[in-house]
Amino acid sequence: MKIKPVEFIALSACIMMLTALGIDIMLPAFGKLREHFGLSPESTATAQIISFFFMGQVAQLIFGILSDRFGRLAILRIGFPLYIIGGVAAAFAPSLELMLAARFLAGMGASAVFMTTIAGVRDRFVGDQMARTMSLIFTIFLFTPVIAPFLGMAILSFSTWQAVFLTPPLFAVIVFIWSLRLEESLPQEKRLSLNGKSIGQSIRKVITNRTFLRYTGITTLLFTALSSYVASSEHIIGEIYGKPELFAWVFAGIGLLMSLCTFINSYFSSRFGAGVTIRWLLVVYTTVAGLLLLFTFYSGDPPNMSVFFSGIALLMAINLAVEPNSSALALEFMGEKAGIASSVYGTFFFFIGSTLGSFISLSMTKSVFPLVLSFFIIGLAALLLVFSDHHLPGRKNG
Repeated sequence: MKIKPVEFIALSACIMMLTALGIDIMLPAFGKLREHFGLSPESTATAQIISFFFMGQVAQLIFGILSDRFGRLAILRIGFPLYIIGGVAAAFAPSLELMLAARFLAGMGASAVFMTTIAGVRDRFVGDQMARTMSLIFTIFLFTPVIAPFLGMAILSFSTWQAVFLTPPLFAVIVFIWSLRLEESLPQEKRLSLNGKSIGQSIRKVITNRTFLRYTGITTLLFTALSSYVASSEHIIGEIYGKPELFAWVFAGIGLLMSLCTFINSYFSSRFGAGVTIRWLLVVYTTVAGLLLLFTFYSGDPPNMSVFFSGIALLMAINLAVEPNSSALALEFMGEKAGIASSVYGTFFFFIGSTLGSFISLSMTKSVFPLVLSFFIIGLAALLLVFSDHHLPGRKNG
């Protein structure tokens, strides 16, 4: 590599950070946004601003095919302008409908940079080494939820919500310039030809791989939970619990625990293997979700705020710790098809997960029970998938 591993990890984290920053910094501005568009204080329509951004990730499938043909850098350099243009357009959109369209465009740009970053890591590392590298990248990346809400509130204290929306595209310009130091990770001789038959064969090999489908399914389920919480978090804290002044602190605290858990996962995945680690993480996840469901059912809805967010913090932390393991296991044997595999992987969990998550978010007008129930069901389904892999016990991938 032209750049050293430490810089590569830092740059990869900053590139992936664009996705988180394009969401988290905006959450404190949703109240102002409701006023601007004439929505009622209890409206959950602002959650669609997050959902449409996630739905733009459907473009990963196209970008993945193109990256396997033209290389990772070419697609990375298409994604940045899309993200920047979409971000600026959303800030000045005259209606919520046009804002959602702009957010979809920005999501497409985010999908290109996100997918090429994962594929680039896969080009350089495999198995447990990939899981460890992705965990380190996610550890840095996850400081965004810690800092972004406070940054959004700070900007709102002296400027408008438009300034908050313009911050992610400005950061993207800086990272875009930095990314020019990257070298291509997919050699010319390993690139796939761009024809229907070749593409069809590659996609068919990917989606008929049971291991790929199993771990992509797990990531999709968990992203449904993650996206539903993130999109509705401002509404839950500000409207359901009536504590808008605590939003940034709660969101940042959960983000800090997520970062810590992902960092710890980098040790466990290298020590015990991604396969064993993911099983234990999902067992703990489902147990916590079950206990939170019982507490909510018996104590009333909404439950005690401290207990509820303690449970949510643990679930979100485990959620993010699972992803590096599931992605490593899903993509481990994809080889030169890593670009298409990464794009199918990203399309599945971003688009399907955010779509399902939006239904959960919209159902939480005055209640958190739909969220808690969905977390438990998702945990059970993920457990069934991971324990259906009978080749995994004792296997240390890499």
